[in-house]
Amino acid sequence: MTTTHRRVGTKQLLAAVVGLGALAVGFGGAPATAAPAAATGAVAPTAATADDDEPYKVLIVGKTLGFRHSHIDETTNAVIAMGEESGFTVDVWDPPNSSGGWWGPGSPGQPGLSLETTPFSSTENLKQYATIIFDSPVDNTNSLDPSLPRLLDNRELNAFKGYIQSGGGYVGLHAATDTMHTVPWYSKLSGGGARFVNHPAQQTATMRVEDPTHPSTMHLPMAWERFDEWYNFSTNPRGSVRVLLTLDESTYSGGTMGEDHPISWCQNFMGGRSWYEGAGHVEASYEDPAFLEHLKGGIEWTAGKVSGGGDCVTFSEVRKIVASAGDGSTTSESAKAQLRKTLANAEKAADAGDRKAAIQALRTARAQATGIPGARVLVSKVADLIEWQTGLRDADV
Repeated sequence: MTTTHRRVGTKQLLAAVVGLGALAVGFGGAPATAAPAAATGAVAPTAATADDDEPYKVLIVGKTLGFRHSHIDETTNAVIAMGEESGFTVDVWDPPNSSGGWWGPGSPGQPGLSLETTPFSSTENLKQYATIIFDSPVDNTNSLDPSLPRLLDNRELNAFKGYIQSGGGYVGLHAATDTMHTVPWYSKLSGGGARFVNHPAQQTATMRVEDPTHPSTMHLPMAWERFDEWYNFSTNPRGSVRVLLTLDESTYSGGTMGEDHPISWCQNFMGGRSWYEGAGHVEASYEDPAFLEHLKGGIEWTAGKVSGGGDCVTFSEVRKIVASAGDGSTTSESAKAQLRKTLANAEKAADAGDRKAAIQALRTARAQATGIPGARVLVSKVADLIEWQTGLRDADV
């Protein structure tokens, strides 16, 4: 296929992030294997990135204020081992606490690995991390009671928002959609507004690869059968994210989302990158080479280490960029109107699986975009859509 597992360097990534940040449309102690968290210098307004051979850092958030998933420790150890092999180091934030409820006593955390203080002290401190992994950090806010304590308090949340807006990465695993239910911004970051609702008993089911062009899915079988805990969500995120995997509800019992049940997705969000996988409840996931390679692809993509498949650009993302493009002149607005029509035709063809027609329309759209003042990022994003659709065509999807 034409989309590849490309390595990207710092200058290339920083230029892209700065350009996207300008046009992004928003919605209202001792570490594991690295030095203690410390504020980084404010030399560049972006989160940490690294050249191909340079080590980088990631943060695992396992802090739990609600039901504690038993896989958190396994995930942590697997990612630390992955980092040793792949060139990144890991800090862990998973302090023990006394919170308790129907699920039992407070969380034991991982005191032997956890940072002693919150790494979300400031945006500057978070910028040392190329990406942040939310490892099922449930906080018991699914009742939507705003008085309940959240995973991140207001100061920490603002620091995290700043980190994402400065080009930071986010990886959500399993119950990452079951935390901070009272923060709409977070729900949009983690899943286009989709939040965990419930799940049936653990059982075997089939996930189907919808997008084999992404670095996290290129190695997977098109039908991926696994034993796990399968989530139902509050809404279908498809309109806001790039769906990577769907869950075939005909292969198990207890699904409530129907024929279109996304289970893994990615998106560009407010200048940062977001990737989510809804499976991963069972500990065996973190000994499964296919799952670990899938997770590694998500980590490396959100960290800006790899690129491919059009980098999760979506038609909805491009529409927002079109809305903010141009100089407001009559000529510019007329060009934008024509571009919107062409993009709508391309999206209709893409949704119907007509890759040839989608690519042809997108090539026309790219040419139209060049006539809109200040449209450099827009042209680049349309090119990403072309790369995505071309990859799907070559993969016969």
